[in-house]
Amino acid sequence: MFRILPAIDLKGGKVVRLRRGREDEVTVMLDNPIDVADNWIKRGARALHLIDLDGAFRGRLRHEDVIMDIKKRFKVEMQVGGGIRDIRIARRLIKNGIDRVILGTLAIRDVRSVKKLAEMYPNRIMIAVDSRRNRVAIEGWKSITEFTPVEIARIYEDCDVSILYTNIDVEGLVSGVELERIERIVRSVDLPVYVAGGITSRRDVMNIKRIGAAGVVIGSALYMNVLRLEDVIDLEE
Repeated sequence: MFRILPAIDLKGGKVVRLRRGREDEVTVMLDNPIDVADNWIKRGARALHLIDLDGAFRGRLRHEDVIMDIKKRFKVEMQVGGGIRDIRIARRLIKNGIDRVILGTLAIRDVRSVKKLAEMYPNRIMIAVDSRRNRVAIEGWKSITEFTPVEIARIYEDCDVSILYTNIDVEGLVSGVELERIERIVRSVDLPVYVAGGITSRRDVMNIKRIGAAGVVIGSALYMNVLRLEDVIDLEE
């Protein structure tokens, strides 16, 4: 399976895009998340990637009502993250029908609890491996750990989880991907790896698929009309 997921990043009730994940560097702002989701689905999306940026920056999910409204309205696959640092909230999202819950900070701070959750809900937990200069960032990308992306991914290799690898260094720049870094993590673990950050062209998507990734999350390139969803959706399997 290979999935192409449009990103819907939520901040202040709106859909935004940020440059390199910096809270004050907004490059795109759209008023209605429901309309945005509807647009991507009408254009062929079978899955959506929703991130609560306010949750990521503040440490607590802030847009659960919007997220669940989208889930109720549209019968597509959804993965959700951003500020989910409480196992109870993760469990609630899963019970309410979210297909994959993305855990980043919690996955590093409380490995034992996250592994237990993954055991309870196989294939429903996605581990966020957000990389800045090849070190994993947490807490809304504001804190840099000593771990490399591969080291974190390997911690969870004995679980039924997926990995979301984001290269923060190129996130939101619409500058293309750093394929060597992607290939390193995809080939280092026997887990489904989804890729985000810098994806700008059909060639980027094809190359990421070729090296064995399970899917891509595309944001700024779609919102800035550098890439059309219709031009890559046929690469799905």
